[in-house]
Amino acid sequence: MAQNTSLAPFRIDIPQADLDDLRDRLARTRWPIGVPGRDDRTDFSRGVPLAYLRELVEYWRDGFDWRAQEAALNAYDQLTTVVDGQTFHVVHVRSANADAVPLLLSHGWPGSFVEYQRLVPLLTDEFHLVIPSLPGFGFSTPLSGTGWEVARTTEAYAEIMTRLGYERFAAHGTDIGAGAAGRLAALYPERVIGVHVGSDGRSLGMVGDKFPYPDGLTDDEIAEIEQVRGRDAAERGYFEMQNHRPDTIGAALADSPVGQLAWIVEKFQTWTNPTRRTPDESVDRDQLLTNVSLYWFTRSGASSAQFYYEAEHSGLDWLASSEVPSGWAVFDTHPLVRRTMDPWGATAHWSEFAEGGHFPAMEEPELLAGDIRAFLRSIG
Repeated sequence: MAQNTSLAPFRIDIPQADLDDLRDRLARTRWPIGVPGRDDRTDFSRGVPLAYLRELVEYWRDGFDWRAQEAALNAYDQLTTVVDGQTFHVVHVRSANADAVPLLLSHGWPGSFVEYQRLVPLLTDEFHLVIPSLPGFGFSTPLSGTGWEVARTTEAYAEIMTRLGYERFAAHGTDIGAGAAGRLAALYPERVIGVHVGSDGRSLGMVGDKFPYPDGLTDDEIAEIEQVRGRDAAERGYFEMQNHRPDTIGAALADSPVGQLAWIVEKFQTWTNPTRRTPDESVDRDQLLTNVSLYWFTRSGASSAQFYYEAEHSGLDWLASSEVPSGWAVFDTHPLVRRTMDPWGATAHWSEFAEGGHFPAMEEPELLAGDIRAFLRSIG
């Protein structure tokens, strides 16, 4: 049987019954009993503080306008297509510029295509933008089965670009999306013009695990890296749960909107600019809640966790190309990031910013857009 390669137009239209159900669940939240002394809304040392969570839930229930956000997202062309049995949702924004370069933007967890919402208008004068949702995320649901990890997803992304008519293209990614972008360049060097990675100072936590310690570090520098690794280890509860028991946490995330909110919002505090006291000081509150709402309405809190399980059990390592030009933009940077991530100085385009963090397209879209432009212009 011939493969169905059709591209079906898509428009977001969450049923009103789902909106009513969310508001009702939020109104009936069964709150934990607060612990005396834990009343500081900015103290995230034990997770999301109850005072802040209550504040955010109240706004989500009574102040947040999903229909307005839905309309803003629907201003961009969207489509779905089936690759290897899996439905993929894709935002496709064509530039009016006849010489525009196709650029694939790939997100990670706990992000979504919503992550790039503020970046889109900053890039469309120069690029055709293609923003696919990872399998099990957003409207790339439901999952067609097991086995969807970075390698299989990368092959699907390449096929999507083919179906859209883009033989040659550039790729940018953060988090899981950085892995997909790098793998695209490694597997399809004849197609990928350049690959741009958005990272942050937390990447030092991967030294000694995903990346070896480089030669020549002083004892003080090793101690600094160990401090970052220690902080990173304290953040890995979600990681180990999704790596090994996605079904268990998935049941909670699919049933409780407040649980889903806390699960995501915590990372928008601990992974963003550390000078900001709450997540919505780092990113726009409505955009943050649009992202969380997307997880809730599509039940992708549960299915996105499956991606971690598949990645943990796939045996895949980071794959990058030595042939395709690469660029890095590191936000909330640390002086040792390049020493450890690129000790040989092989990455010609390397930018570091004190601002931002793990979600640069939401935190610092102008800086990220400028860096993507500068990188892709530099390789002609």
